[in-house]
Amino acid sequence: MFKTMKECTDFIFTLKAVDHKRAPLVLMREVLTLLNNPQDKFRAIHLAGSNGKGSTVNALREILQHAGYKVGAFTSPHLERVNERMTINGIPIADKDFLLYMNRIAEQIHLHYKGEFPSFFEVITLIMFLYFADQAVDIALVETGLGGRLDATNVITPELSIITTISLEHTAFLGDTLSKVAFEKAGIIKEGIPVIVGVKNEEALSVIQQVAEERHAPCFVLGKDFNVAKKMQGTNLQHFHYKKANTEMTDVPLKMAGSHQVNNASLAITAILTLREKKVFNISDESIRQALANAQWAGRFEQLQSNIVLDGAHNSEGTAALIQTLKEVYPNQNYRFIYAALSDKDHANSIALMDQIAASISFTKIDLPNAMPAEKLASLSTNRVKDFHSDWKEMVRKVLHQRDEKDIVIITGSLYFIAEVRQWLQEGER
Repeated sequence: MFKTMKECTDFIFTLKAVDHKRAPLVLMREVLTLLNNPQDKFRAIHLAGSNGKGSTVNALREILQHAGYKVGAFTSPHLERVNERMTINGIPIADKDFLLYMNRIAEQIHLHYKGEFPSFFEVITLIMFLYFADQAVDIALVETGLGGRLDATNVITPELSIITTISLEHTAFLGDTLSKVAFEKAGIIKEGIPVIVGVKNEEALSVIQQVAEERHAPCFVLGKDFNVAKKMQGTNLQHFHYKKANTEMTDVPLKMAGSHQVNNASLAITAILTLREKKVFNISDESIRQALANAQWAGRFEQLQSNIVLDGAHNSEGTAALIQTLKEVYPNQNYRFIYAALSDKDHANSIALMDQIAASISFTKIDLPNAMPAEKLASLSTNRVKDFHSDWKEMVRKVLHQRDEKDIVIITGSLYFIAEVRQWLQEGER
């Protein structure tokens, strides 16, 4: 029986997927049956993809909330507290509810599995399903954790699925080619359920389209079945045009910066229009416009005072999007990067991209077992002004102290790193 959040989180953070040799999803389905299948008691949209899941969820949540619906969102990772992973209308689950559901799950695990718990992500997913079912959300926006086909969330039958982008990531688990990664992500496509796709790489896209065809799932692809155009980045908002079949929306305002966010917003718009056509929801074009003008997402090109940008660009695709956005929003500034990341990512390509535009690049390390050493990261950089330090606080302090008014400091890499720095900066520690 867990009595405090600290006791509970200290325990669940020790649960590793590699410690359990059961077939994927078998335990999830067994435990959910013991819990009366809460995952079947609410509507859902299921999202997979290498980048853009969080931003697409955020756009969807803003639109649905603005229209008056009760919206659950399941995202990862968290920035400060694990509660942030499951929210209703943007409000994280309360500690008392988290403990209530954790103890219900623990009771079943001790009763039926001799106390052998599943992984951290499976436990969190079980808590989310119970919470959203009990709270009777109108719809849940459910992000996969890793991949899709074997992901713990892949036990739902959603109203529709979204696959945002495909890039090489978690290659030890998902495969070492784009087509293999795409196959894993396409595992969320269900029989006859529409899928909305933002993937542009033809190798990956052909795999997704083939899976959709095999499962008789209507497939709507960005750039083919719906389009965005005339992207105009302003200081506080950007605007774009959207078109799908007979639906056209001009000068759509978007709070989030960067061309990639226009693509994410277009996935959200297409999802809403699809649900509207299915008579699931009734949401006006004007409601969509007003919501997107207010949609923000912490840690995704988050602009802080003193010319600091936080961005969880955790792979080369995300880094390319970050650089494009920097050029659009801060075209005449010097870019000083601070980078820390985990070991399972494509660092060489990300660092090469930053090297091309960086006035300086500093490498550091976060306190996680699978964090990449700062010195190893630095060895991948060819920038003539590079530095490294294993203590990220010292590294951030040093860069902030040395900059001038023409410098933009970009803190990027792992979202876990962004979360640590964000909290530290907010507390005024520097």
